Amino acid sequence: MHNALAMTHSIIPVILAGGKGERFWPVSRQQRPKQLLSLDGSGTTLLQSTANRVLRLTTGWDKIWVITSQILASQVQQQLPQLPPENCLVEPQGKDTAPAVAWASLEIAKRYGEDALIGFFPADHWIGDMASFEQTIAAAVELAQTEKAIVTLGMKPTYPATGYGYIEQGSDTGTYQGLATYRVTRFTEKPDYPTAQSFIDSQRFSWNSGMFIFRAGVVLQELQQYAPDIVTPLQEKGITAYGELPKNSIDYALMEKTQLAYVIPSEFGWDDLGDWNALERLLKGDQDNVAIGNHVGMETTGSIIYNSDSQEVVVTLGLEDVVIVRDRAVTFVAKKDRTQQIKQLLKQLQADNRFDELL
Repeated sequence: MHNALAMTHSIIPVILAGGKGERFWPVSRQQRPKQLLSLDGSGTTLLQSTANRVLRLTTGWDKIWVITSQILASQVQQQLPQLPPENCLVEPQGKDTAPAVAWASLEIAKRYGEDALIGFFPADHWIGDMASFEQTIAAAVELAQTEKAIVTLGMKPTYPATGYGYIEQGSDTGTYQGLATYRVTRFTEKPDYPTAQSFIDSQRFSWNSGMFIFRAGVVLQELQQYAPDIVTPLQEKGITAYGELPKNSIDYALMEKTQLAYVIPSEFGWDDLGDWNALERLLKGDQDNVAIGNHVGMETTGSIIYNSDSQEVVVTLGLEDVVIVRDRAVTFVAKKDRTQQIKQLLKQLQADNRFDELL
């Protein structure tokens, strides 16, 4: 049995930091999306937390890579001054995760060879238990070194979430670092509530965390087979191919098709911080509300209040189950169960040029 920490140190972590994070509007804006923010009031941004976390999985900053968009690149460098500039891949336009994974894997294979072990980590996750997270990564690394495997970290569901994709586990493929691993039977998209409940009852499903571990050569071979329209132009032309690439997620382009997908169901405490309700899951404790910034409330319960201006106060009376966000000339108020629909709301704002500055 290999030493878990030594195993994780053979990994090259890539942080996916190009997303928009629209469901945290108005704090998250196009020029300053959620991965560049500190949402919990700690002062450490999500990107910085992710970088600190993956730093423990490798030998130093020179092994960490970030892939981001042109609009965010300078802020990424400011927030991660120790990151070597050549390890920051800047996409000329956002094409979703499949081109990002393909391009980063090609660049890492060029520098370190086809056997380089790569881990992909979204920049906006919260992880509860670091020791358990490191053990899971070590198991994924050992599996990816032993087999031709694209290893996904599945999260054991704690409630019938309809906002996540799910992974169904098939045959048992043995134990690595004390953790059970399985072949993936299928990836499924976000289910409705009864389907999500049936997934949980079956005990064969994990949430799809969007974290992957594999050898560079293995993923490039699979992309060649299932997504040649993405990997071939990048191989031939590099970054100049971006304009002609289809917009596609790694789940659609590869994970739903490959026969090499494995899953390790994990329980290290995880949240993908998808919308404002995530703050309640992380910070609630036994208080009536979650409030960041100045708030005075009377008979207000089950609410999430975020006020980014220390000169202002949000005052509430007789409210329940609402989200109130006050940030730079915008006040956003919603029922908690509607926060997933912010994207549609932003489309309405985009149609009115009076509000361009607020997006």
